[in-house]
Amino acid sequence: MKKILISSIILLFTLAVSAQNTVKGFVFEDANGNGKKEKNEKGIANVAVSNGVAVVLSDNKGQYELPLKNDAIISIIKPSDYKVQTDENNKPQFFYIHKPSGSPKMKFEGVQPTGKLPKSVDFGLIPQKEEEDFTALIFGDPQPYNLEEIDYFYRGIVAEVEGINNVSFGLSMGDLVGNDLSLFNPYIQAVKKVGIPWYNLLGNHDLNFDATRDDLADETYEAHFGPANYAFNYGKVHFIVMDDVLYPDPRDSKGYWGGFTPEQLQFIENDLQFVPKNNLIVLAFHIPISEPDTNDDSFRDSDRNQLFSLLKDFPNTLSLSAHTHLQRQDFLGKEQGWLQDKPHHHYNVGTTSGDWYSGKLDEKGIPIAVMRDGTPKGYAFIHFKGTTYNVAYKAAGKEKEHQMNLFLPKVVAQGKSTKSSLYANFFMGSENDQLVYRVDNGEWKNMERVIEADPSYVELVYEWDLSEKLMPGRRSSDPSISTHVWKGKIPANLELGTHKVEVKATDMFGNTHTATESYRIDSIK
Repeated sequence: MKKILISSIILLFTLAVSAQNTVKGFVFEDANGNGKKEKNEKGIANVAVSNGVAVVLSDNKGQYELPLKNDAIISIIKPSDYKVQTDENNKPQFFYIHKPSGSPKMKFEGVQPTGKLPKSVDFGLIPQKEEEDFTALIFGDPQPYNLEEIDYFYRGIVAEVEGINNVSFGLSMGDLVGNDLSLFNPYIQAVKKVGIPWYNLLGNHDLNFDATRDDLADETYEAHFGPANYAFNYGKVHFIVMDDVLYPDPRDSKGYWGGFTPEQLQFIENDLQFVPKNNLIVLAFHIPISEPDTNDDSFRDSDRNQLFSLLKDFPNTLSLSAHTHLQRQDFLGKEQGWLQDKPHHHYNVGTTSGDWYSGKLDEKGIPIAVMRDGTPKGYAFIHFKGTTYNVAYKAAGKEKEHQMNLFLPKVVAQGKSTKSSLYANFFMGSENDQLVYRVDNGEWKNMERVIEADPSYVELVYEWDLSEKLMPGRRSSDPSISTHVWKGKIPANLELGTHKVEVKATDMFGNTHTATESYRIDSIK
């Protein structure tokens, strides 16, 4: 009898545990927009739902079932022509957090205990017409370290796009804050004023640094933003947003390393099985997968190779990163492990914090924060059309036409050869672009792409060192090599007086941009 009783208890315990090993629910059309499934609201079939690793499709009644751990986030992969509810802060509500006991105790608070799993975890979708021609707004590294820098971020960036129209959603590319995770809420309050649905991803300055395992390093991020790995569709574009910060670094348990865990790569594989092969796949993560320097080991090679293997049957791809506080375009081919003939475009987006809120103060008292490669702080618009895209960078505080800086001498001696040159820093430039210049509406001449520091940025930096008075603000970082600088010769055999220089850049998308400047020819008396 005693053995029977014990066996019954074990059976009941096993059944109770197994009941918590799965999560069930419905994907439904939320007709009244209240986020709750009513009896008359129909289910939606063939919608992908994930537990962070496995991905399943809802059946013809809209029902799904997934394996469940006691620390998991269930998320819906929004299909095209539907939207999810956003909260009062414009954050899309596409997930349910399951942490019955909450997050472990850390310096910064994580998820509060969520308690018993509901019988049904349901996801409501609201039909919307999604044009295949749409625009996304991209912010790189807001990264405020204090409330003053939150104010710089709001007044210098957010206020410029507040209430923007004809943009479908926004995405911040990690380093939402600078190590102080109590700034997540002020950041959220700032960015919500853009007034559009806003997605986020995790950067290396958004971590719980007291975590001893990688899977615990995003607890505070999850409490504020939900899953660090997720996907959604818009038009014919499939977006995959990933945490690519391994912390602690698996090599020595110090610092961090760029890469993915096996579970993350499994999630990408499981997700892609339900995506049409001809759709455009856009991957977004914080640390670049490209390594411009042969000595650069910022991203684990094996993970990049596995990612490329998963993408080998998708001809239309783009990946986005931030992190470097530089802007560059990389085209990864077979030498970098890409498995298609057409190279993969990786865009390392310029940052909204620029050079970490450094530099001289503008007329509003906001640091100009030009980046070390000469790119002004700013943000990007990605214009999608079907499975193609076009990227436009917007320098904060400038007209949208401001796409390059010119640097040239102010005066040269008539008839004497000069070692001075014309430099053009084309912010969105790449190795595939062509720049030409002319003087006084003369013949167009090709400019030479050079890999060196932008002299206009060098001038900004050393102004601090040469000033005999203290300057307000904070000295900018030392110059870095820029990948988007071109050089041309300055003619001195012209008439005395002022001469106009015009530069024309044609980018990888066929767009033409121009900039003008002038210099003077004088004689030595």
